Amino acid sequence: MTDVARKAGSTGREAAVFERIEAFRRRRPRLLDDVVTLAHGAGGKASAALLDAIFMPAFSNDSLAAQTDAAVLTLPSGDRLAFSTDSFVVKPLRFPGGSAGHLAVHGTVNDLAMMGASPLALSAAFVLEEGFPMDSLRAIVADMAEAAAAAGVPIVTGDTKVVDRGAADGMYISTSGVGVIPAGRELSAAKVADGDVVISSGMIGDHGTAVMLARGDLALDAEIVSDTAPLNELMECLLAAAPSTRWLRDATRGGVGTVCNELARACDLTVVLEEAALPVRPTVAAACELLGIDPLYVANEGKFVAVVAPAEAQAALTALREHPLGRDAVSIGQIRSEPPGIVVLLTAFGGTRIVDMLVGDPLPRIC
Repeated sequence: MTDVARKAGSTGREAAVFERIEAFRRRRPRLLDDVVTLAHGAGGKASAALLDAIFMPAFSNDSLAAQTDAAVLTLPSGDRLAFSTDSFVVKPLRFPGGSAGHLAVHGTVNDLAMMGASPLALSAAFVLEEGFPMDSLRAIVADMAEAAAAAGVPIVTGDTKVVDRGAADGMYISTSGVGVIPAGRELSAAKVADGDVVISSGMIGDHGTAVMLARGDLALDAEIVSDTAPLNELMECLLAAAPSTRWLRDATRGGVGTVCNELARACDLTVVLEEAALPVRPTVAAACELLGIDPLYVANEGKFVAVVAPAEAQAALTALREHPLGRDAVSIGQIRSEPPGIVVLLTAFGGTRIVDMLVGDPLPRIC
């Protein structure tokens, strides 16, 4: 009998259930593919398997092992820097509410902010396909400049490469960024504890759904706009109101469901989500239902998931709601000690189900 079953004091059928939960919890994604697939870029199980099997063994070091949104580097002076990098291959390049240029800035700024860092500067590298229109390039670069100015983060260096016609689907962008983490500020899954409150900073699923509809492959007409936005200012509002905040993560690829699974495995506790509390716009919910996709797994580019101390939960929500980007902030669940390492959804019908990591790639190339 497992520790979980022993602690529950159960026998027979209950013990068997706990055994199955424990076996589920201990499963690690394994790389079984002979070639790279779109699923390896979706941020779910296939991405985790690729990371564990290929990149982690090759580049092994303490900073990488943390597997956070940005690496934390301690300088000889004792100051701490957050350092992050990302690539953007979204299709189409423009979509309702934003463009690849906006994503390229917001994605890296947000990765730094999720470590509690104040972003200092960004780099930008472009891979351009021969024949790409100059007017389109100017427009995307203008979007990047606008996004960087709004976030208060300059783009200070970069690179440009041009590849043969047909080799890059127009344009790919990579950005890196550095930020300073204030003394005494530490956000980590290791700080998460039983009873903590899980908060979403707003409506989920907007970005992935907006991009999917913008491709025009589906006979759906809905006014859904991407939520792409810089979260550094909103993060500061949260931490000012709730200084004991444990952990932050922007729910991009794989959505809230995958992010919560990463948290559960990192802290070895249970994330209990309430289905009735999940903030999903009716239009997004309807589009996802038609597509057969769970909004929990749809990417966001302007929302984060936060874990806060119970005593600070209301102050956190109040502060977030006073900011334009957090006006729909809501508590979506709690942290529990058992069964450890999984995400459980309390359904609207009074039942429960396990929320696994994303399998496959229902929405490829959404960022």
